[in-house]
Amino acid sequence: MKVHNTALILIGYQNDYFANDGILRSVVEENSNITHIIGNTISLLRQLEPFKIPVIATPILFSEKYEELDKDPVGILKIIKETGAFNKNSKGSETIDELKQFGERITYLPGKHGFNAFINTKLDDFLTTAGINHVVFAGCVTSICIDSTARSAFDRGLKVHILSDVTSARTNLEQEFYCRHIFPLYAEVLSHQQLLERLGINL
Repeated sequence: MKVHNTALILIGYQNDYFANDGILRSVVEENSNITHIIGNTISLLRQLEPFKIPVIATPILFSEKYEELDKDPVGILKIIKETGAFNKNSKGSETIDELKQFGERITYLPGKHGFNAFINTKLDDFLTTAGINHVVFAGCVTSICIDSTARSAFDRGLKVHILSDVTSARTNLEQEFYCRHIFPLYAEVLSHQQLLERLGINL
């Protein structure tokens, strides 16, 4: 893992998850308070700023009538449709204010309508063009979009790293279970400080 061949992928950093009035805030609120995901994300991004590590965000966005989903979606996608979450014309779909300070340092690749950020986006092409073979995941939800996208990255031959203190699950138990028992089956689990050390970036 080197600075020149590593990318950070941000998933789910939108108001409907993290704003005080976010429609789905309750989904991640319990674990976010424990992992301090926003504070750790900002700390990590500030320390990465001087380096040429691509930082990519893959927001999930839907049209007003959610035509992108099946007629009868199930699970969390059903909840998203029923509650009106991540509607592209709503404040809830916007990137959280804390990330806006980084401006063009973050590359946004829209098109995500499900769990896997590689589907219907230009993520694969971006990583290939940039010569990336190590991907680091941050964001939410640990057991859904993080797991789905990280597995897809592994299947594409990429080396996968997942940040235990910069990801958020639905519960603390779920976060611990995935980081201890699921992710190690195909990825390296580490803290954001351990990542910086691996990259040779002074803390």
